[in-house]
Amino acid sequence: MPFADVIASHLDWFSDPTAWVALATLVVLEIVLGIDNLIFISILTNRLPAHQQKNARRIGIGAALVLRLILLATVSFIVTLTTPVFTLFDHGFSWRDLILIAGGLFLVWKATKEIHHTVDPEDPKEDIVGAVSMSIGAAIFQILLLDLVFSIDSIITAVGMTDEIAIMYIAVICAVTVMLIAAEPLSRFIAKNPTIVMLALGFLLMIGMTLIADGMGFHVPKGYIYAAMGFSALVETLNMLARRKKVREKAGGSAGHGPVD
Repeated sequence: MPFADVIASHLDWFSDPTAWVALATLVVLEIVLGIDNLIFISILTNRLPAHQQKNARRIGIGAALVLRLILLATVSFIVTLTTPVFTLFDHGFSWRDLILIAGGLFLVWKATKEIHHTVDPEDPKEDIVGAVSMSIGAAIFQILLLDLVFSIDSIITAVGMTDEIAIMYIAVICAVTVMLIAAEPLSRFIAKNPTIVMLALGFLLMIGMTLIADGMGFHVPKGYIYAAMGFSALVETLNMLARRKKVREKAGGSAGHGPVD
C-alpha cells in the first residue's frame, strides 16, 4: 500500500463527528485521571529543596508523557494485561489488577508516611537529614512508579473509549500538557496552605484504597471519588475564606484601637 494511502487511512476519523466527540470526551477524562498523579507529584516535590522542585516536577510529568506514549505504542500488549493469570477467592487476578494493588499499597504507604511527617514533625536536625535524604533522584523514582500505575490505567481507559490510536495519542498529549501547566500553580497553592496539604494527602489515601479495591475486583465509580474530592475541596475553600475574613477583621480592629495622637 502506498505511503499516502496509509496516512489517509489513519486520518479518516477527521471527517467523522463521533470521532471528535470521542476525542473531546477522552481529553477531559484523561485530564481528570491526571489529577491523582498531579497531586502526588506536587506533594512529593514540595519536600525537595526549593531549587530542585521545578525540575523534578517537569521531569516527573515529562516521564509520564513518555511512559504513556510508549504504552500506546504497545497497546495490543497492554490490552492483554486484563486477562486473568490466576484465581483467588473466586476472583480472577490479571497483571493489571496486581499493578493496581501494588500501586495502591505504595500510595497508601506514602500518604500515611507524609501525614505522620505533617502531624508529628521531626526534630529540626532530623528534618534537615530527612530533606537531604529525599534527593531529586529518589523523588523522580517514586514519581515514575506511580506514573506507571496511572499510565496503564489511563491507556486501558482510552482503549475502552475509542479504537483510533491517533485519538489516544492526541488525548494523552493534551492531558499531560495541562498537567505541566497546572503543576506549578498547584504546588505553590499546596505549599502556602498547610490545611490543603492534609486534604491532598487524604485524597491520596482515598485514591490508594480505590486502586486496591479495583485490583481486588470491587470497582468504585470514579464519579463518586471525584465528587467526594470536589465536595471536600469546596468545604476547605469556605474554611479558608472564613479564616481570611477573621484575619482581616482582627487586623482592622487592631488598627482601629491604635494610639490616638
